[in-house]
Order: sequence, then C-alpha cells, then structure tokens
Amino acid sequence: MKKFLLATVGLLALGMAAPASAADMPVKAPPPPPPPIYSWTGFYIGGNGGWAQSRNCLDFLGVGGLIIEEGCRERSGGVAGGQIGYRWQANQFVVGVEAQGDWADLSSSRISVINPAFSTRTKTDAIGLFTGQLGWAWNQALVYVKGGAAVTDNRFSIFDTLSGFEIASANATRWGGTVGIGFEYGFSPGWSVGVEYDHLFMGDNNNSFSVANPIVANTLNRVRQDVDMVTVRFNYRFGWGTIGGWGTSPGVATY
Repeated sequence: MKKFLLATVGLLALGMAAPASAADMPVKAPPPPPPPIYSWTGFYIGGNGGWAQSRNCLDFLGVGGLIIEEGCRERSGGVAGGQIGYRWQANQFVVGVEAQGDWADLSSSRISVINPAFSTRTKTDAIGLFTGQLGWAWNQALVYVKGGAAVTDNRFSIFDTLSGFEIASANATRWGGTVGIGFEYGFSPGWSVGVEYDHLFMGDNNNSFSVANPIVANTLNRVRQDVDMVTVRFNYRFGWGTIGGWGTSPGVATY
C-alpha cells in the first residue's frame, strides 16, 4: 500500500512539473519583415540646373534660292528651371510623361566673314521639353530614356563691329525634337536626385529682319541649331505614402 501511494504522488508531481517546463522553453522569434520596396508611381515636381551648349550655323538666303554661308559657332552656358510629371510603375518597368522649362544663357558673337564691318550674334534664352519616359527600376535606383518635342526661344542680331550698335534683329520661337537618358535615385520616400543628358534637334529656321540686312541686301537669315544639355535634378513626389515611396512591390496585390 505504501508503494502504491508513493507511486501515485510521484506521477502527480511529474504531471505538475511538465507544464512548467514547457512554459519555460524559449519561444522562437518570428521571421523579420521583408525589406521595403521603393515605388516610383505618382505625380512629381522638381527643379534642375546645369550646363548646355548650342551650335548654330548661319546662312543668308537670297533671291532665286541663292545661299551665302556665314559659318557656324558654338557657345556653352548655364541652364536652370523646373519640371513636372507623372510616373507609373509595374514590377520593374516605369513609364511616364514630363514637361520641363529652363532659363538659358547661350549667346555667341562673331565678326562676319562676308563683311567684317558687321558682326552677328545668336542667343538662346529659354528651352522647353515635352517628353515621354521609359525606365527600369532596381528598388531606389531608376534608369530611363526619354524622347519628344523641344522648343527654344532665340534672337539673331547684326551689329556694328566697332561700336556694338545693333542694326538688325530677328526673334524666333522654334520647335524640334529631343532624345535623352537619365539616372535617378530615391534617397527618401518622397525625394529623389538624378542626372540627365538631352540632345535637341532644332533643324532650320528662316527669319526676316526688322530692317534691311546690312551684310547681304534682300536676304533672309537661316539658322540651323542643335543643343546639348546636362542637368542635375531634384524631384518631390506627391502622395508617396499611398501610391509611391516605401511600400509593397508595385503591381503585386497584398492581402
């Protein structure tokens, strides 16, 4: 009888100790959450600044199709402005549209090779781009190409070489095309910084002078123009807390 009682007490003690031992076992920590995924989707606005070079070739067009070549010249200078656009991301593909406007300081003067008593000056003081974008994103990094329409505001003038007095001038807003490539990096949910190169194909533009052409009488001027631009850009994307910035993988549903 005594042995039976001792065995019963032992079993009860073992049963009471077992839950306590289970409670004392270490709990396995849950796996860490997946790293956040950066999204480029959303409206954005920003500013840019950098360098540009304009190449202008001048001809005088006379009666009967006569072409008198005055030559080409290049001038580089600063550009600064802003941009606004929208991007949409699906998986790693990014597409977008953008409008950009820049103030420019691209001016060059040259003594006429036809009549050295006079000099010519070409000046570009504004540049606009209206483009579409196609890009590839690696989380916070984005590489893209772009293309579309370009517009420049220009002034061509003829002045006396010795005195600098302007004798004739022509203003022109000209349209052309542009292609470019860029890299952008999102350094915070709403902000990104990048660098971009653009080449503008502005073609030929014929202008009539405000007065008679003193270099070659009874002629129009024809200016052929190309522009290269390199700019540093900062953008702020709106609504990044819901449709952009740090979030779930773009184009992947969550439950």
